[in-house]
Amino acid sequence: MEQPLSPVIELTKSLIARASVTPEDAGCQHLLAELLAPFGFTNESMVFEDTTNMWARRGTQSPVFCFAGHTDVVPAGNLELWHTPPFEPTIKDGMLYGRGAADMKGSLAAMVIATEQFVKDHPDHQGSIAYLITSDEEGPFINGTTRVIDTLEARNEKIDYCIVGEPSSTHLIGDVVKNGRRGSISGELNIHGKQGHVAYPQHVKNPIHLAMPALAELSQMHWDHGNSYFPETSFQLSNIQSGTGATNVVPGHLTAWFNLRYSTELSDEVIVDKVNAVLTEHQLDYEIDWTFNGKPFITEPGTLVNAVSTAIKSVTGRETELSTSGGTSDGRFIAPTGAQVVELGPCNSTIHQVNESVSCQDLEQLVDIYYQTLVNVLT
Repeated sequence: MEQPLSPVIELTKSLIARASVTPEDAGCQHLLAELLAPFGFTNESMVFEDTTNMWARRGTQSPVFCFAGHTDVVPAGNLELWHTPPFEPTIKDGMLYGRGAADMKGSLAAMVIATEQFVKDHPDHQGSIAYLITSDEEGPFINGTTRVIDTLEARNEKIDYCIVGEPSSTHLIGDVVKNGRRGSISGELNIHGKQGHVAYPQHVKNPIHLAMPALAELSQMHWDHGNSYFPETSFQLSNIQSGTGATNVVPGHLTAWFNLRYSTELSDEVIVDKVNAVLTEHQLDYEIDWTFNGKPFITEPGTLVNAVSTAIKSVTGRETELSTSGGTSDGRFIAPTGAQVVELGPCNSTIHQVNESVSCQDLEQLVDIYYQTLVNVLT
């Protein structure tokens, strides 16, 4: 006779079974709201354009401890490469398979189960518990968490502490906690030349030739030294397009795409000024379309970092490593409000891959870590 599954595994399976590919929520948030409501949460749905968001809160006092995350997932990809259907959650050898298992439906389930147990044990806890959930983290990220934060800020509703359930762990649950992220700024650079025949260089302005010295200077520029939390800033060209397809024609236009991942030693204003200065120095005829993906943030050791680190130690027996590595997360929208923000979730070795999976044991421990963190902060 099969053993019944634990609440966190059952809930994770229920969430995976909802094919919530960005920006679809597919009923995930409704399920979470139904589970939270009996425990005193007031649930508010915020729909912006094609994105469904949820703000849920129990209590009216400070401090506000918030669990943040997303119900949307990336597309499954080639279904033939999955050994089980991506939206039919399957357990095999202690691993739960399905799209979103690790990123991040397992975290959402662990948050809810931990919260239910905490409220049962501590019905008169200090402060408030909140949930900020979006269906637009894997997509354009313009109608999700950032819009909810704008709404909360407009009514002066502040988050004090926030755990984002991104899969932060590397090898073992809780071995890495992200206590910050680098900033990200992207540029689409358009350089204008003059098209003509390659045999008559006196009549052309080759944008490829003109661009190369400037792009080389930008790629070799030493932007900063980083600091104790961040490596030095990195400039990377991701794509260059030019040419007409003919070998005897000098093109009249070049487009280059680039990205900088930068530390708290820089601002996006400084980056824009430095890039423009280099391009102007090389006397280029150019325009840049900038995309500001997020500013860098850091949560230094303090109430939240200490609470999370202590919880991980008590549950797993291991010391956690604080890190700012990786890409961006929705923490970049929450931290600027003054909140202390960390990311803590399961191992990230299979995220966005076929056969995405999460360890069932890790999810059980994640429930305990979230629970103990609530105890450490709100009791």
